[in-house]
Amino acid sequence: MMKKVVIIVVLMLLSIIITTTLSMSVSSTTTDTVAAVTYDERALLINGKRRVLISGSIHYPRSTPEMWPDLIQKSKEGGLDVIETYVFWNLHEPVRNQFDFQGRSDLVKFIKLVGEAGLYLHLRIGPYVCAEWNYGGFPLWLHFIPGIQFRTDNQPFKMEMQRFTTKIVQLMKQEKLYASQGGPIILSQIENEYGNIQSGYGSAAKSYINWSASMATSLDTGVPWVMCQQADAPDPIINTCNGFYCDQFTPNSNKKPKMWTENWSGWFLSFGGAVPHRPVEDLAFAVARFFQRGGTFQNYYMYHGGTNFGRSTGGPFIATSYDYDAPIDEYGLVRQPKWGHLKDLHKAIKLCEEALIATDPTSTSLGSNLEAHVYKTNSGVCAAFLANVGTQSDATVNSQVVNAKLTSHSLEETSDSSGAFSSGWSWVDEPVGISKSNAITKPGLLEQINTTADVSDYLWYSLSTQIQGTEPFLKEGTKPVIHVESLGHALHAFINGKLAGSATGESSSKRSLTLETPVTLAPGKFTIDLMSLTVGLQNYGAFFDTVGAGITGPVKLKGLQNGSTIDLSSYQWTYQIGLKGEDSGLSDGSSTQWIVLPSLPKKQPLKWYKTTFDAPRGNDPIALDLTTMGKGEAWVNGQSIGRYWPTYISPQSGCTESCNYKGSYSSTKCQTNCGKSSQTLYHIPRSWVKPSGNVLVLFEEIGGDPTQISFATRSAGSLCSHVSESHPPPLYTWESDVKLGRRSEPTITLECSSPDQVISSIKFASFGTPRGTCGSFKHGRCNSLSAHSIVQEACIGSKSCSVRVSNSTFGDPCNGVPKSLAVEAICT
Repeated sequence: MMKKVVIIVVLMLLSIIITTTLSMSVSSTTTDTVAAVTYDERALLINGKRRVLISGSIHYPRSTPEMWPDLIQKSKEGGLDVIETYVFWNLHEPVRNQFDFQGRSDLVKFIKLVGEAGLYLHLRIGPYVCAEWNYGGFPLWLHFIPGIQFRTDNQPFKMEMQRFTTKIVQLMKQEKLYASQGGPIILSQIENEYGNIQSGYGSAAKSYINWSASMATSLDTGVPWVMCQQADAPDPIINTCNGFYCDQFTPNSNKKPKMWTENWSGWFLSFGGAVPHRPVEDLAFAVARFFQRGGTFQNYYMYHGGTNFGRSTGGPFIATSYDYDAPIDEYGLVRQPKWGHLKDLHKAIKLCEEALIATDPTSTSLGSNLEAHVYKTNSGVCAAFLANVGTQSDATVNSQVVNAKLTSHSLEETSDSSGAFSSGWSWVDEPVGISKSNAITKPGLLEQINTTADVSDYLWYSLSTQIQGTEPFLKEGTKPVIHVESLGHALHAFINGKLAGSATGESSSKRSLTLETPVTLAPGKFTIDLMSLTVGLQNYGAFFDTVGAGITGPVKLKGLQNGSTIDLSSYQWTYQIGLKGEDSGLSDGSSTQWIVLPSLPKKQPLKWYKTTFDAPRGNDPIALDLTTMGKGEAWVNGQSIGRYWPTYISPQSGCTESCNYKGSYSSTKCQTNCGKSSQTLYHIPRSWVKPSGNVLVLFEEIGGDPTQISFATRSAGSLCSHVSESHPPPLYTWESDVKLGRRSEPTITLECSSPDQVISSIKFASFGTPRGTCGSFKHGRCNSLSAHSIVQEACIGSKSCSVRVSNSTFGDPCNGVPKSLAVEAICT
C-alpha cells in the first residue's frame, strides 16, 4: 500500500489519455449464452477474450426485491460490468435443514435480475462473510454442534460448511445461473479474509485452506474460484486483495491475474461513532492507480450499502444504516459527486481496455513523485496513465500526451418532512424482570449467547431476597452500591422495579462494561432485575464465535457497614430469555393488549408504543426520524426496520468540516457528525407501506417521546458542478477530437437524477475564481458578471444541460488568472 499520499486531482485522479488509433466500442456484457470463463496472468477470460471488469457490491438482503431492479440499473449506468454479493448462511438456514429463499432472501431472483440487466455476477459463498453481519453470517445453531470449532481443520465444521456450500452451488446449477450454463455468475469465492487471522489457528489453518480449495473446485461450477486476503491460496484458486489501496498487490503466481475484490468506498457506521466518508478524489485515484499498475478486475465494497433490517447487524454496535458512503446511498439514490465521478473514470478505463489486456505497461518517471505507465500494442493502440503520488501539492504535467489539471462536481441531498400519523398512540407495558412461565433458575451467572441462542437481544437476570430489619448493613449512614460486571453489550439495572442505572460497551473491541449505581436497602423484599442485551454479535477475528456476552460477574453489593461487600454471583438467579411482548406478537400491532388513554406515558423505560400513519406523498424514499426516542427497535406493518439508538452520541472530537483528500485514507480521516447522535433517520422501504392505515410499533428500552417523531422523504436537492478550464474535455468528445486533431474545451454538465425533474433555478454561477463546495459556493475576486445569465439560459427548464468552461463562453474577467466555473442548480 502506498505510504505516501495521493494527490492527483479530481475527475479521474489519474489522467487517462488515449492516443493513436482508438475505437470507442467496448465489448458489451452478455449473459444469455453459455460462456467459458478462465484466467491467465493478465485477466479473466470470457470465451477466450481477456476482460477489464469493474464490479460493485450490492447485498440483496440489505435492500428489498422492489429496489433491486433500480439498484442494478443504476449500477450499470454507472459503468459496472459485475455485481458482487455475499451469500448469508444464517439468513437462508436459520434452523438447521430449514431453508429460506423468499423475499429479501430470494438470492435466485436477485441473480436473475442481474443477468437480465446484462451484467455478470460474482457469488461470494464464504460461507463466512464478515460483512458487519450478525455472527459473520454463521447461524447460531452451528455453535451448539458437539465438538465443533469454526474455520479450522475440524470435521464437524467442515461437514456443515461443505453441506451448505454444496446446497448453494446445486441451487445455482438447478437455475442454470453459472456462465458455463448461460447464466451471469462468472466467479465464486470460498472462505473470506482468512489470511488476516489464520495465524491464530496454527498449523491447522493451512490444511483447512487446502481442504476448502479442494472442496470448492470439486463442485464443478465451470467458473474460477477466488480467496481474498489469502496469500497461500492453492492453485487453481486466485488470491485477491481487499483494502483501501491494492495497486501494490501481487498475486501468488505469475499465472494469476491481479484482482481487487474489496475496494472500500467508505466505511461502516457504528452506534456511538462519527459518520465516515471517503473522498471520491481518493477513491478514484486508488481505482485508476490499480489499473495503471496492471490490475484488470476491481470491485467497490460497497456500491450500494443499504440497511441492516431487523437484528442483522454484527459488530457489536454496528448501526442500522449500512450506507457506507457508497456511490448509491442507503435509500437507492445516486450519491454525487461520487457516482458520476466514478462513472467518468470507468468510461476512461474502458477506452483503455484493448491496450490494458494486450500487454504489460512500461513505466517512466516524469519528475519527483510523477510517473507514467504506458500500455502500447503492436497495432498502435496506446493508453497512458499519469500519476502524481506526492503528498502535498498538485502538479501540472506537460508532455506529448497531456496537459491537464482536474477538478470535481458534486450533488447535495436534502430531506423534506411529510407524511402524517392518522391516529393517536397506544401502549403496552413490558414487565420488569420475570414474567414468562418458561423462566429457569440456576445457581451462578450464565453467559448470554449460550443461554439465548440469539433468539432475542434480551436476557433478564433476576434475584429476589428478604431483608430483615435486624441486618447490620441497614445501619444509618451506609450508602450501598450495586456493582455489576458484564461482557457486554449493554445493561439496564432495575432495583425493586425501578430503573436504577444503565451502562454500555464502547465498541466491538471494548464490549465489556461495569455498572455501579446506588441502591436503597430497607426491610422487606429486595429485588434485582438486570436486563442484559446484545447489539449484534461479533463478526470478525480469530475465534470470534467464542466471544461471549452478558453478565458473568461478579455482581456485588458494596459499601455496606464497615465497608463490607456481599458477592451475589453464586446465588440462585432466575433467567428469562427475551421479552413478554416479543412472545405476545406485539410487533405486528394486532394484539388486543394495547392501552388507549388520554395520557400517554412518555420518557419511561420498557414501553411498547403503537400508532397508524399515512404514507408520505410521492415516490421518494421514506425515513423515520427517531431523534426523540432512546433505544429500541421499530416495526412497520410487522417488518422490522432495525434497532434504533439516537441517544448514543458520537465523540466530540475527530471530525473535520472539509476533508483534504491528499494523503492516504483511513476510516477515521474524514468523519462528520461529532458530538451528535450517530443515527437519527431510519429507512422505511416504500414497498413496505400502503397509502394509509400503516402500523408503526416501537419497543423503547430506556424512555422516549414517540409523539415527537416524524417522517422525512429523501430526494436529490442541489445539483452542483465545479470545473476548471484545465479540466479534460468530456469523454464523449475524445474520439472525434483525436480524429480531427483538435483539443476541445472542458464542459460542465448538469443532469437531474430523477426522470420527472427539470432544472428550475440556478442558485449560484460564477466563472473566475469561485470558492467553497456545493451549498456554500462563494464568488472569488475574479468573477464574470454574465455567468449567471448564461448558465440560466442554457439550463432552465431542461433535464440536463452543458456549458463550455472557457473565455469564449463568458469572456475573460481576469487575464492570466487560472479560472473555473462553479454552478449550483435546483431540480424540481
